[in-house]
Amino acid sequence: MAQTAWVMLLPIITIVLALITKEVYMSLLIGIFAGAFLYAEFNFFEAVIAMFKVMAEKVGENANLLIFLIILGILVAVIARSGATRAYSDWAYRRIHSERGALLVTPILGVIIFIDDYFNCLTVGTVMRPVTDRFKIARAKLAYVIDATAAPVCIIAPVSSWAAAIASSLPKDSALDGFALFIQTIPYNIYAWLTLVFLFYIIISGRDFGFMAKKVREAKENFTVPQEYNDAEYEALVGKDGRGKLLDLILPILILIIGCVYGMLYTGGFEDGKTVAEAFAECDSSQGMVFGAYLALVFTALLYLPRRVLSFKAFCASFSLGFKLMTPAIFILCLNWTFSGLCSEDYLDLGGFVGKVVQVDGSLTAVMPAAFFLIALGLSFTTGNSWGAFGILIPIAVTLLGINDMEILVMTVAAILSGAVGGDHASPIADTTILSSAGAQCDHIEHVNTQLPYVIIVSTASFCGYLVGGLAGSGWLGLLTGLLALSVAMTTLYFRTHRNSL
Repeated sequence: MAQTAWVMLLPIITIVLALITKEVYMSLLIGIFAGAFLYAEFNFFEAVIAMFKVMAEKVGENANLLIFLIILGILVAVIARSGATRAYSDWAYRRIHSERGALLVTPILGVIIFIDDYFNCLTVGTVMRPVTDRFKIARAKLAYVIDATAAPVCIIAPVSSWAAAIASSLPKDSALDGFALFIQTIPYNIYAWLTLVFLFYIIISGRDFGFMAKKVREAKENFTVPQEYNDAEYEALVGKDGRGKLLDLILPILILIIGCVYGMLYTGGFEDGKTVAEAFAECDSSQGMVFGAYLALVFTALLYLPRRVLSFKAFCASFSLGFKLMTPAIFILCLNWTFSGLCSEDYLDLGGFVGKVVQVDGSLTAVMPAAFFLIALGLSFTTGNSWGAFGILIPIAVTLLGINDMEILVMTVAAILSGAVGGDHASPIADTTILSSAGAQCDHIEHVNTQLPYVIIVSTASFCGYLVGGLAGSGWLGLLTGLLALSVAMTTLYFRTHRNSL
């Protein structure tokens, strides 16, 4: 069943079930078993064994990330319980006087935290959620702002875990420098730039539409904080038993950022004499994040306990609460990794099937950027894995196009990165989509449904940009075309939503 069209049943079953039932856990489990059933050639017992074998492999490979999420959850609970988050909320509320102001601060904070999208989603959500709640901003709107900032910022930042992954995805025998190629793709990453433009348009104009507009209206009329915890846990999370100040929030987050950056540099060999770019290109980002999270937790204990900001008993009680905060995200990620594992070349090889299709149609150089954009978008959407999408497609693009026409090659690689992020934004089983929901503490399928129309608009404008850019042989013309197409869409939406509001 490997490398055949039957493999496409796996993502189709999973995504359709998730959208229809709105039960993402069960949908993933059914999709995973369907894939294992195909792999085991319809032998039930072998399918069950294969399913849990893949799960054990993938969880083991990502153990550092799971540990990071757990420590981060504990850190979030400790800071919240100390009252520091409430102190920040009070401080921000005195200075932020409108819904628009609260929403504008959120992506600005996301831009500052550009190192890693996982870290971005969870940290921004934790810090900004109390502020946006005060202005009755729908949790789905907050999730969109977080999601629309995280991956697009990371994929155009020269120093990030994404830059390292992209730089290392070139074929081993390629004469190209992976990091230099990544730098060249930054101005041509149309989807990332257009997403940021569209995000600020939505925030400044307030012209929400579709399901998002409905959730925004509902929040304004009757805003309620989702009651996901019992009364004692909720009291702890709002920090009523702590004496934390604003500095008790800022310092742990600052140490967390510094620790994660240094951890990535250290694992990449910075202490052994490598440059910053080389260290980031060769780093183990998950190990670096675990280092940063643990350092921040130890620092927070030393900051809080001697000053009695939080009692020792309350500090320790935050461990179980922090774990509970991250349980939904951890469970979905484990299922998502299992799903991706079954799609990998060691099992059903969905990427190999896509590669064969691409190679058949790889003769028309001018349309390669637009074609690869659509393929990357579809592959990322169906697998929920943007890194897997560009890991599969970038070597194919380099092999097909060579280095004779670097403008087209750079544009095509940029299109792959754009499509991978776009598909990731649209997919209900994507890890950053899951973590954006977790950061905003909103219903996951609600986040997917409200964000999807926005993703479709930006993706359509991006496709137009890559089509024109490829035909003209100019990435800058492609970016300009994408901006013009998005401008038309934004103008149409502005007047249409204005008429509907009258």
